[in-house]
Amino acid sequence: MSVPTNDAIMDQLRTVNDPDLHRDLVSLDMVKEVTIDGGAVSVHVKLTTPACPLKEQITRDVVEAVKRVDGVVDVDVQYSAEVRGSTAQSGALKDVKNIIAVGAGKGGVGKSTAAVLLAIALQRKGASVGLMDADVYGPSIPTMLGIADAKPAVRDENIVPINAAGVKVMSIGFLVEADKPLIWRGPMVHGVVKQFLEQVEWGELDYLIVDLPPGTGDVPLTLAQTIPMTGSVVICTPQDVALIDARRAVLMYNQLNVASLGIIENMSYYLCPKCGNRDEIFDHGGAERTAHELGIPFLGAIPLNAKIRMFADAGTPSKTFTDTNAEIVAAVENVACNTAGQISIRGMESAAQPTLTVE
Repeated sequence: MSVPTNDAIMDQLRTVNDPDLHRDLVSLDMVKEVTIDGGAVSVHVKLTTPACPLKEQITRDVVEAVKRVDGVVDVDVQYSAEVRGSTAQSGALKDVKNIIAVGAGKGGVGKSTAAVLLAIALQRKGASVGLMDADVYGPSIPTMLGIADAKPAVRDENIVPINAAGVKVMSIGFLVEADKPLIWRGPMVHGVVKQFLEQVEWGELDYLIVDLPPGTGDVPLTLAQTIPMTGSVVICTPQDVALIDARRAVLMYNQLNVASLGIIENMSYYLCPKCGNRDEIFDHGGAERTAHELGIPFLGAIPLNAKIRMFADAGTPSKTFTDTNAEIVAAVENVACNTAGQISIRGMESAAQPTLTVE
């Protein structure tokens, strides 16, 4: 039996494409090491996100390709991950690789709950994550994360975010009285958002998720004018009246030159915990149809579930991933992985843009 060589294996790995990025693993610099021990081969692949949605497919394709080399008997695929930045930031955000706006065309669609679940799911996959609560009119994230009474420290004139469930969190809710009505004019909103971007010690983050107020008001405009964002995610429910406003939100981001990472359908269906019957209370599939019509990705569906609501009310949303049934967990993780995949695609597109130089 012939002995496989490193060159022969690398040649075969050049035939394996990343399913999202549509380029081969070698040219993407994702093959970090190949170890050969007789007929046993180990391939170390460095993914562009620890929440890779197509990891199983990559494994299958790598094994199939390497086994075509004469002398290979067994193939083991090992993984690590390094999130690549899609935009260059500065100041307090200089070590933040990707900034993602989470918005909705209207209130009541579970936008903040989805933002929290997205942040925790990405953190559980191994990413470093921050969550900025820019919903200045209804800052509910501190309550959802069980940190409503927290008071951020100040270090070297910068605000230190609160750590909750492994996620760095900053919210206007930390700075105002719980029952005080928040009456903001446009310039005040602009000032608060700018402060959260420029005077918070975010540190090194793979993803900074920004929970926006519903609608198409001042905050998205401020973000778009202040920082380069990786892209936006729009949350909606399946029924037509919600989708009308979701379309407006997507088109608003397009006008602001913010890439649309996709749409998430929240409260997509209800699974009875006693009998397992599925009930599509608010219709189903409307977000996917709208995404296809607008030519943007559909990131997945999150079911309507009493435990998700209970854990958010109790400030323990991490329990969604441990104390709900497998289908609920899989649905939320699928949304997070698909979002991470679109961010990786956006990062590759940004890297491919030509840089203009002036001589």
